[in-house]
Amino acid sequence: MHRAVAVWRLSRSVWHVLWGMVLVMSLPQRSAAGRHEVIRRWSAGLVRRLGATLQVSGTPRPGATLIVANHVSWLDSAAIHAAAPHARFVSKADVLRWPLLGRLARGGGTLFIERERKRDALRVVHAMAAALQAGDTVAIFPEGTTGAGPEPLPFHANLLQAAIATATPVQPVVLRFADEHLPFSPAAAFVGTATLAQSVWRVVSARGLRVHVELLPAVATAHADRRALAAHLRELIAERLRP
Repeated sequence: MHRAVAVWRLSRSVWHVLWGMVLVMSLPQRSAAGRHEVIRRWSAGLVRRLGATLQVSGTPRPGATLIVANHVSWLDSAAIHAAAPHARFVSKADVLRWPLLGRLARGGGTLFIERERKRDALRVVHAMAAALQAGDTVAIFPEGTTGAGPEPLPFHANLLQAAIATATPVQPVVLRFADEHLPFSPAAAFVGTATLAQSVWRVVSARGLRVHVELLPAVATAHADRRALAAHLRELIAERLRP
């Protein structure tokens, strides 16, 4: 019976992603508020159709902000967009090759980085700084890859330079995926050798999956040391993840 439920969730999610492709084409014709509402509703709808319950606490900071979050799953961006639909993500270029989701990410204004090319980080920092100076909210996952959930990996500091250079506040965001048995659901963690398809199947097969997005108070960045800032932000998030 539960396999049938998982198949039903998967089919609904695929149709929802296809509908997202249509919505992306309409975004340039909408006002900023209209775009953000479309993104919020679509993102929350994806989480729901995958069989998860979304919980949001805290408030996204208005105006230019750098969002920094721990990274657990390919679902992280949708969860954050359901809470802060105005955010533009920085993502690894590999996402462009993901079926359907890559095109959605590009349509949503994602900035892509070639992690294998060290010099590409400088290009992305300049692009982030320009977006922040224009009043945008930019979101990053400074771990650089996904982790299992209970303890964040070390935070890379390079991309934080965009916020420091523009004196833009950083808002830490804590992502937690739990299920009916465990406080950190292994079904959500996109780690190891699992393919995207395998990870999606684990998510739709999970029982009682809950996604909690917690937005913490913003942190000032003016004159900050980026490595010290990275360590401080990681500790703020890690503290909220600990029992």
